[in-house]
Amino acid sequence: MPKVQALAAFDGLPLRERLFVRARLFSAPLEALALRAPSGRIADVGCGHGLLSALLAAGRPDRTVVGIDPDARKIAWARRGPGRLPNASFEVLTIEELAARHPGSFDAVTVADVLYLIPVEGWAGFLASARKLLRPGGLLLLKEAEADGSWKYRKCVLQEQVMVRLLRRTKSSGGLQFRPREATLALLRQVGFQAAAAEGIAEGYATPHVLFTAHL
Repeated sequence: MPKVQALAAFDGLPLRERLFVRARLFSAPLEALALRAPSGRIADVGCGHGLLSALLAAGRPDRTVVGIDPDARKIAWARRGPGRLPNASFEVLTIEELAARHPGSFDAVTVADVLYLIPVEGWAGFLASARKLLRPGGLLLLKEAEADGSWKYRKCVLQEQVMVRLLRRTKSSGGLQFRPREATLALLRQVGFQAAAAEGIAEGYATPHVLFTAHL
């Protein structure tokens, strides 16, 4: 039911954008993040069209979701779609800007397929900003593809090169880099997260999805 409600939020968008959202849901286990998110105030960082935000907010009056993305085009679609939900709002912001405005004010931060778009040297700063957003005991839910050398990984790299550099459906900050899960776990601990853990959630998908969880 949450998936049906979330997709219904996009009914007013043009066909091309609705198809893009459905393809995103088909290709990535975003429901895994939504199922693990707590009640309370949630920041969905790099929200794009707002699909994960919709999964987090639809049918969950116990959650308030703030979706942010630096891409004004996608925020416009998000506002026309899940932005109609009473407990979801969307802003054109970077994570650094949100952390400066609202430090320590979120129960959870969700990030799905964003880090790889950032140069590796910027990952620590990004994760430090995510930490700054959280209240004591807050939860980070981070989903990325891992560089594990598999055919899924090679397919993922090729696919993202097409989406970012050819079709320009995804906005990059000069990154397009993937790392082994151990490197990401080490970085989470380095910036101050506790009990950082990684779970492979790639079964049934053609991308090596990994879900990282970490507490403040």
